[in-house]
Amino acid sequence: MLVPILAVFTALVIGAIIILVSSPAVIKAWGNIVHAPGEALSLTWVTIRDAYLSLFHGAFGVPSDIVAGIKTWASTGDSLALRAALRPFSESLTIATPYIFAGLGVALGFQGNLFNIGAEGQIFVGGLASVFVGYSISGLPWFIHLPLALAAGIVAGMVWGAVPGFLKARTGAHEVINTIMMNYIAFRLTDFLLTGPMARPDGLPITPEIKTSAYLPLLFATPMRIHWGFILSLGAAFLVYWFLWKTPRGMEIRMTGQNLHASRYAGVNISRVIVMTMALSAALAGLAGTNQVLGVDHRLVRAFSSGYGFDSISLALLGNSHPFGVVLASLLFGFLRGGAARMQSVAGVPVELIRIIQGLIIVFVAAPEIIRSLYRLKEVKKTGPVVAQTSEQS
Repeated sequence: MLVPILAVFTALVIGAIIILVSSPAVIKAWGNIVHAPGEALSLTWVTIRDAYLSLFHGAFGVPSDIVAGIKTWASTGDSLALRAALRPFSESLTIATPYIFAGLGVALGFQGNLFNIGAEGQIFVGGLASVFVGYSISGLPWFIHLPLALAAGIVAGMVWGAVPGFLKARTGAHEVINTIMMNYIAFRLTDFLLTGPMARPDGLPITPEIKTSAYLPLLFATPMRIHWGFILSLGAAFLVYWFLWKTPRGMEIRMTGQNLHASRYAGVNISRVIVMTMALSAALAGLAGTNQVLGVDHRLVRAFSSGYGFDSISLALLGNSHPFGVVLASLLFGFLRGGAARMQSVAGVPVELIRIIQGLIIVFVAAPEIIRSLYRLKEVKKTGPVVAQTSEQS
């Protein structure tokens, strides 16, 4: 756990250096450091402080506004001010939700020694299936329509992932190549449907809005609007943990991921495990698209995923392929993305810096020797697989 924490800290330090070297005012001040050293140091501190403080405020909210909102709510019962103050935090959770679903999917594949790089395409097909059920069926009560739309996204993702799983199990075709190709099929299928069968009547490349009975609602029970999709994602993380560590099928997946030949010798049906692992992995990724369609956008547009599927690979690595680690990594990425817009508008730091920081975190986690050498840490012997190392499932 220490290495990921230090990886985040080191990435933030390097991010601060990038902020400084890209600021003309700071460069000018340091060029005049002989005559005004205090000004250079002061400007350096203010620049870094403003950038990261605005990032914090954009991700979590302004503490003084939250305190004022709590006082107003306690004295008058009006929670409007508190909701406005907590809106950045709730938005960060909303951003983190598809990260959790997709990250869980990739992590589950890693546990079975399978590299599901097709989460982005699975998100698209999950969203397509859910939005179709959401807008094409009418007259159903929400307690039937909403579960039906959710199930459609899960099944669509599961089928999409089972195809490369079947090819892997029966022909030995590598899952990385197959899932990449399935991504492109999903993208082009979405383009075709949005410009034809599923397009709005006005011809715009966007689907009709889903019926309100298929909405994934917000939780209004507290002043902070927690998205129900976030609650479902936490439930999914618990279920994935329970499945992998508390059930025979989950044990078979982890056994196969750790030692394929020993698992076969123990009587495990390797072909079934491969197909099951890929199908379940893709079902979780499909839930990410379902969450976006039913809970956030209420329709489907081109490129609605914003790269969640590709980022999920990083999240599975950062979370050590463990469900709870994936949740923490997803929250981190959600907070970074949530605060990026305010950091740009208030401190003038481009949002691309967040992508740089994310990339640095992944580099340091994927190459832990950099962190261990930098901070002189002793290497801890690992007892289980951290990430998937693709091998022949012969």
